Amino acid sequence: MSNSLLTLNDDMMKNFYKGKKVLITGGLGFLGSNLAHQLVKFGAKVTLLDCLLKSHGGNPFNIHGIKKEVEWVKGDIRNFSLVQKLIKGKELLFNIAAQTSHTDSIVHPFLDVEINTKGQINILESAKAHNPFLKIVYCSTRAVYGVSKKKVLDEEILPNPMDIYSADKLAGENYHRIYAKVFGLDTIILRCANGYGPRAQMLQPSFGILNWFIRLALDNQEIKIFGDGKQVRDYVYVSDIAQAFLNAGKVKQGEGNIYNVGCGKGIPLIEIVKKIVQIAGSGKIVYVPWPETNKKIDVGDFTANIDKIKKEIGWRARVPLEEGLSQTIQFYKENKKYYW
Repeated sequence: MSNSLLTLNDDMMKNFYKGKKVLITGGLGFLGSNLAHQLVKFGAKVTLLDCLLKSHGGNPFNIHGIKKEVEWVKGDIRNFSLVQKLIKGKELLFNIAAQTSHTDSIVHPFLDVEINTKGQINILESAKAHNPFLKIVYCSTRAVYGVSKKKVLDEEILPNPMDIYSADKLAGENYHRIYAKVFGLDTIILRCANGYGPRAQMLQPSFGILNWFIRLALDNQEIKIFGDGKQVRDYVYVSDIAQAFLNAGKVKQGEGNIYNVGCGKGIPLIEIVKKIVQIAGSGKIVYVPWPETNKKIDVGDFTANIDKIKKEIGWRARVPLEEGLSQTIQFYKENKKYYW
């Protein structure tokens, strides 16, 4: 993308977001904080809600450089009275807070239900009662598709969640669609493919496998690949995902519409891991059998069809994989002490 087009796009975003009162749930997490940095650049008045749930990615360093320009409220979407208070007066809500680990959802299903279903009802009920004109962009996941005979999936594919997390995120989608249809709330749903990039949690592999592999490579550790590593996934750099949310926030009237967010190109995992090792200059790849639990909930090959979001929202991923990996690795080399 040319610099002139980037400047034009930035100018359009500034014109729209300047002065807008925006709330981001999960605002100190991976996607939420990257989105916050963009919104501050565009002149928005940003409030971040994050409870810093242990091991779930919230990190105060993620707002380094914009800390004085945003308001951070330490709190939880499960706190109905707090959610009601924060939603009043806001113009946009980027609804990102979630329990996002597939394996943890199997081990601790009640926590997943509390956050990913009850928390969403808290948000939607608050908007209905106190801010019915609020624009809501909900962060869902490609995992709701589960296993499918098709390898390239569009939004019309029947969801088939394979774990508690995916099932609860699908419930969250349905809540947003229902509140749009029945109560007229302005909602849009983005089903995000596998994200990677700066500001992710790096303490465990449950949240974002590429970032975890980058940590292992930078520590010159073994990177364990399940099976032959040929499982195909669609990976998208976090700045591209943030841009999808910004584009969705500009849509005049959402009706619970659903959009895939991905590169639209599937790549075997082993190819990406080889690139990580090459760029990092360290790390060792080893092949191991699939753990039984992981094998049962694995969704198989996945590539997102992104024709709909291109056509209706004007978005596509723009950061090439190698460039995104290089930027991510450089970020963690420079800021290791804040994430390890």
